Amino acid sequence: MSPSWVSPGVAYLTRGLLSVVVPAASSVIIVARLASLKGVRVSPWIISAVVLGATPLGFAAYILADGRSQKRKAKRLGARLVPRVQGKWPGNLDKVVNMVLKSENEYLGRPIEDEIKLLGPTVNFRFFWEDSILTTEPQHIKTMLATDFDNYAKGAKFREAADSVLGTGVFNSDGETWKLHRTMTRPFFTHDRIGHFEIFDRHADHAIALAKERFRAGLAIDFQDLISRFTLDSASEFLFGHCIDSLSARLPYPNDATESANVIQGDNPSAAFSDAFSQAQQIINRRISVGHIWPLFEILADSTAQHMKVVNAFLDPILKDALEKHSTAVDLDRNDNDQTLVDHLVNLTSGETARYYGISVVEMFFSDFKIIKDETLNILLAGRDTTASTLTSAIYLLTMHPAFLARLREEIISKVGPTGRPTYDNIKEMKYLRAVLNGAYSRFLLEPQAFRENMHDTTWTSPEPGKKPLFIPQGTMLSYSVFLMHRRTDLWGPDALEFDPDRWLDERVKKYLIPNPYIFLPFNAGPRICLGQQFAYNEMSFMLIRLLQNFSAITLAPEPAMRPPAWWAERDGRQAIERFRPRNHLTLFSKASSTLI
Repeated sequence: MSPSWVSPGVAYLTRGLLSVVVPAASSVIIVARLASLKGVRVSPWIISAVVLGATPLGFAAYILADGRSQKRKAKRLGARLVPRVQGKWPGNLDKVVNMVLKSENEYLGRPIEDEIKLLGPTVNFRFFWEDSILTTEPQHIKTMLATDFDNYAKGAKFREAADSVLGTGVFNSDGETWKLHRTMTRPFFTHDRIGHFEIFDRHADHAIALAKERFRAGLAIDFQDLISRFTLDSASEFLFGHCIDSLSARLPYPNDATESANVIQGDNPSAAFSDAFSQAQQIINRRISVGHIWPLFEILADSTAQHMKVVNAFLDPILKDALEKHSTAVDLDRNDNDQTLVDHLVNLTSGETARYYGISVVEMFFSDFKIIKDETLNILLAGRDTTASTLTSAIYLLTMHPAFLARLREEIISKVGPTGRPTYDNIKEMKYLRAVLNGAYSRFLLEPQAFRENMHDTTWTSPEPGKKPLFIPQGTMLSYSVFLMHRRTDLWGPDALEFDPDRWLDERVKKYLIPNPYIFLPFNAGPRICLGQQFAYNEMSFMLIRLLQNFSAITLAPEPAMRPPAWWAERDGRQAIERFRPRNHLTLFSKASSTLI
């Protein structure tokens, strides 16, 4: 890892200089020196030219040797190479440029889907001569997440790209470090703790009151903005015992608001934090998409630095305050179910608790303030972004299908009543509510693309019957798109692209899902399955119930700048009917829409 004052680009070039140019130059100089000892004088200009040419020639030789090596290894394993994307420019540069240019206006995942249609569900994009394999095949995903879990890690490439934002948190760690994080965090998400809805209730009431205030003025609200504030406030109070209170900031006004209403709002720290955190995540996504040469796009400075400065300035005082409060006698005597995540983590620094968990390094590990912050920031990411994403998708889809909304509201009123506060048991009984959320997950998954790296050479079963298995070289950047897998008609039937909650209640469950459960992965699977999935489900269910207790109809009113281009209607699939632009960083989000309720 490079010092913080060294830009990623400078560090990358320095490593390249030391690992490639210097050895090449040294070799040439040694040869020239030996020649001079034999009486053969070599011109300095020739030496310079050879040194300059040695690096690209050596790189070309490496690419050829690597290609032949892969073919030999695949043959020994009775396998074949993963089908490769074939660009017209060296290193598939034209494909990279095309994806970057299309990312602003094209439908999410469309450029990848176009390649999959040509090559099959598992594809090697081979950007800049580096293997980059993406799959939408459930059997391959199951292999990575469960059946061969130990051979697949987040990997050094992902960690390097995400380190400046996620640090050593649970989403950016592997091996013993990941096991330590997981062991410590798991006990916090107990049934008793996630079944207490007082936090959800307060912040849901606040959010709904703000929405009603706008509606009385005849103005739409940006639902994604409102719900992101609700989840941020709920998650921060749950994790830190300190509400960030982002709902206290004035809501943004829609484009058609009068000039007098659309007053200039002063800087709001919580809004700045939220925006900076989202921007930092987008940079991580861009880095991973570009591949191993991403530092070359950050020669002058780390692109996440300015955003993380805002995040840290906002979060550090809150976290330090929570740590200081924890040290008081009152906090030390608190019941386990009243503890925040920070309390829980700091408690684990005691030698007695460390011995209880069987983790000998815990005191040293959590003595570092940064480690605690990294972990809480990782969990905050999950607690805010993933829940807000799914709730936004659910409301959007219900606006497109008023009959489903009416049916869901009918279940809510019959089970909870028009004003009653939902309980854990209420939510557990509401099958149609669960079906609606599953439908939202299946259409707009909260994590469209996830990443792994394999530790050893291996093979994957062929997605095409009768063909040899696929060879996966050691250290390959692997990604799997559950977003695209959820839309495969061969896995889900001819109506796979439709939002239909009944899909989770009728015979289609037995026909498609039960025989192949890995075709539906809203929270991942295997040892790294999301610890907070029940917390997220409770929070989303609670908020949907509260919303539909207060509002009987929802209408979509997208801002002009956020509407899809007119040419989307000429394409096939959901792209032709979509009324917003799904985008992604580490999680899925809407490019934005105002939703009038």
